[in-house]
Amino acid sequence: MHSYEHFWLDPKFWVAVSFVLFFLLLGKKLWGAIGGALDGKAETIRKQLAEASRLRAEAEQMLKDAEAERATAAKDAEELLARATAEAERVGAAAAAEAEAAAKRRERMALDRIAAAEASAVADVRNAAADIAGAAARAVLTETLDARADAALVDQSVTELPKALRAA
Repeated sequence: MHSYEHFWLDPKFWVAVSFVLFFLLLGKKLWGAIGGALDGKAETIRKQLAEASRLRAEAEQMLKDAEAERATAAKDAEELLARATAEAERVGAAAAAEAEAAAKRRERMALDRIAAAEASAVADVRNAAADIAGAAARAVLTETLDARADAALVDQSVTELPKALRAA
């Protein structure tokens, strides 16, 4: 270790003195610059906090608006669903009534066709019976009548003709 006679001869002393002088002379400027930088940084942080607070308020307002819109949309959706359900029931009832009416029309048409077929069948049977009766009458007449019986029948018909005309 090195020991100096006087303290001012020690280089550590002069380093300490120069350090103190440096801070005394430049400290005010340096302190002002550091303080200014810190004040600027603090002001920037204050502005950012104010902006964040403003953005938070806007976000809360937007959340309230979105919740109100969601509630309105839910109410509208419920109303739309209720209207759609009522419309579906109305359309279903109308379709059922229309189907029932169509079934009744088809039933009436089928009954009309059946009646027409029956009438046609009865007419065909009558015509066939008339044809058969006519053929049978011709056969009976040709077998049983001869010229003399035929002349007697014509004479009788001519004598009864005035009575038949008066009766009619």
